[in-house]
Amino acid sequence: MVNFIWENFHRVADRKKNIEALLADNALFSGLRSRELKIIREMVHERHYRSGERVFKEGEIGIGMYIVVRGGVTITTQNLDVLAGAEPETIVTHLQEGDFFGEVSLVEQNGHRSASAWASKDSILLGFFKPDLMALIERHPAIGVKVVFRLAEVLGRRLRETTEKITSLKMDLKRSKDPSTSA
Repeated sequence: MVNFIWENFHRVADRKKNIEALLADNALFSGLRSRELKIIREMVHERHYRSGERVFKEGEIGIGMYIVVRGGVTITTQNLDVLAGAEPETIVTHLQEGDFFGEVSLVEQNGHRSASAWASKDSILLGFFKPDLMALIERHPAIGVKVVFRLAEVLGRRLRETTEKITSLKMDLKRSKDPSTSA
């Protein structure tokens, strides 16, 4: 019985260290001190999903972000031209351990999810939700400011990458319509 208790104690301690390491590697929480990561660790919510289970649906009101601890997640969007024979959903990306998604919902007021998220295999995710961020800002303002600043950096970088991708696609489309513009 004593061995079971000690084994379980060490297992829980190892899990907490693993969560802290995962948080430290995440763009939103990188740069935080060990003490600060422990505070965040106590705020995140571990969620288990079976392969094929929906994490959230496009159009739903978003309440927070997720970090993939184990497994994988597929992000999809609905196709509007299903009647024309298109697949009902388009795969946007596949996420793996350490990746995160849904962070826009931390700052949007009643914002709707722009895509759906599905567990592509049995997965463990860490959820960090808007009420958690608000509690962090209220109870630990210095840490909250760091996280919000990093969130702004991540959103800014993703916006810039999206703008570059759209610009590139527009140029490709223009070249495909007018062969004289191709190099």
